[in-house]
Amino acid sequence: MENIVLERIGKQLEFLKRNKNNLVIDADTHISDLDRLSPSLLDKFRKSHNYYHGKPISAPDLLAEMTMAGVDMSLIWQNPAATAYVKDRDTNFQNLLKANQYISDSACNHPEKLIPAGWTDPRALGLDKALELTQICILEYGFPIVKMNPAQNAFPIDSKEVFRIVEKIAELRAMVAFHYGADTPYTPAEGLEKIAKSFPEIRIIGVHMGGGGAGYSEGEALYRKSRELGLKYKNLFFIQSAKRDTHIESDFITYTLAGEPHNRQIGCGSDAPYGRQTWNFGGYRLMFASLMNSEIHTDVRVKENPELFNTDMVKNYMGRNFAELVIDGYERM
Repeated sequence: MENIVLERIGKQLEFLKRNKNNLVIDADTHISDLDRLSPSLLDKFRKSHNYYHGKPISAPDLLAEMTMAGVDMSLIWQNPAATAYVKDRDTNFQNLLKANQYISDSACNHPEKLIPAGWTDPRALGLDKALELTQICILEYGFPIVKMNPAQNAFPIDSKEVFRIVEKIAELRAMVAFHYGADTPYTPAEGLEKIAKSFPEIRIIGVHMGGGGAGYSEGEALYRKSRELGLKYKNLFFIQSAKRDTHIESDFITYTLAGEPHNRQIGCGSDAPYGRQTWNFGGYRLMFASLMNSEIHTDVRVKENPELFNTDMVKNYMGRNFAELVIDGYERM
């Protein structure tokens, strides 16, 4: 690793340890180097007055909204809507490498604000290139987490290529994250369970906890299965984002009732720019406020357990759980 990366890791680790009890962390945001966008996408971005799905934001854009949203730190990874793929895998490798480089540079510039995570893709890059990029993300950029998106990139979460990449991540003592939702058939609960069962020694992050743009009928079954998975496998960690608010609330109630360690396996995110950080974290704050007031809450589990939610528990969900996950990740590396 370069000295600047080692310096970032040291500063970030010290900051997280010192402040973890009071940090608000958005554990799911996507940023892009707007200067590197393809000409057609850049033109669309600059001229469009309407929002389109995944409209890119830069690191400065995110930092500005963090201030408004009262978010202290954000986990950042690349935005797949802003990374153009072609038929040539070498070109795809370079494009995704540059996207990961921007994540690294942004975190080095703001170690007390931005937590970096990598991204690889066995379909667009091929297995060998995907493994190479995984190694770069961990050993050169010092990312404690590397993500794959089986849904958007159309490969099964439990494919042999994914297993090989997770083996590499485990070998390098980092953590693996997946887009995990009911928006496509590529990320069923059974697939995530195979990963969790096969790699008990590493933390596995399920981003969206079954959401990710799923429709009502498709999402309902996966939401319920996902709750059960976290109670079964202690190495799973779920990030709430891009999901129905009522199911998010039910997840937090279920895991709080389950107690340790399950109430440490879940945290909050916005999925920016697919979701607005201000909207999501305003909602999280009011949701937790309502959960701490059992007299007005309609869920029978909350009414029967008036002391279930308190300020300390909410701090876990709003940031401390994820801070401790990242601290453990850095120390394992």
